[in-house]
Amino acid sequence: MVDIFVKGGWVMYPLLLSSIVGVAVVIERFWYLRRRKILIPEIISVLDQIKSPSDLHLVKSICDKFNGPFSRIVQTGINNRDLPPDELRVLVEDEGRQEVRVLQRGLVTLETIAAITPLLGLLGTVLGMIKVFNVIESLGVGQAKALSGGISEALITTAAGLIIGIPMYIAFNYFNNRAEAFVLDMEKYVIMLLNKLIRFTHKNESEVIDQLNLRGK
Repeated sequence: MVDIFVKGGWVMYPLLLSSIVGVAVVIERFWYLRRRKILIPEIISVLDQIKSPSDLHLVKSICDKFNGPFSRIVQTGINNRDLPPDELRVLVEDEGRQEVRVLQRGLVTLETIAAITPLLGLLGTVLGMIKVFNVIESLGVGQAKALSGGISEALITTAAGLIIGIPMYIAFNYFNNRAEAFVLDMEKYVIMLLNKLIRFTHKNESEVIDQLNLRGK
């Protein structure tokens, strides 16, 4: 294996570095993008059970126990529930956009590795063929042993670039789709929370108006 790596030339070193970085990102994303870690069941359960403003304290206490994008978005909505509905929606949407970046962290790195590693392999191929033609120019085509070094370099780097690039591209698509699915699920529950918060606000306003009307009579 070491001999093959050495025969690939200097291009193998950036390919090796790319593979190490890519594997690290894949492991981290596998660990982080778990459904239970993102869409925390305890928070979802308590959101479904909200019936009155008094239940919001329970939601907040549950969110305080779990650190993550979902809990932070929910807390933003609850902490700013006294804002007008339009301002509340804009604030929660802004917080959601910030949290999406957390879900997509590292995906640009995977996409870049998937794109550049085949190109690095192609660069190694070109450099290897240049060596082949230099040998042909100096020694002619009869020196098979002298030609084999450049040909090996060309083939090894091409194979290495594809071996790294293809899995990284698959991993990028997988994690990107998974992150988008989580975003849609979080959006569903956050919209449900916002509708309840707005309903509570309108109900409180109606009760205040009714009390004022009664006092006026």
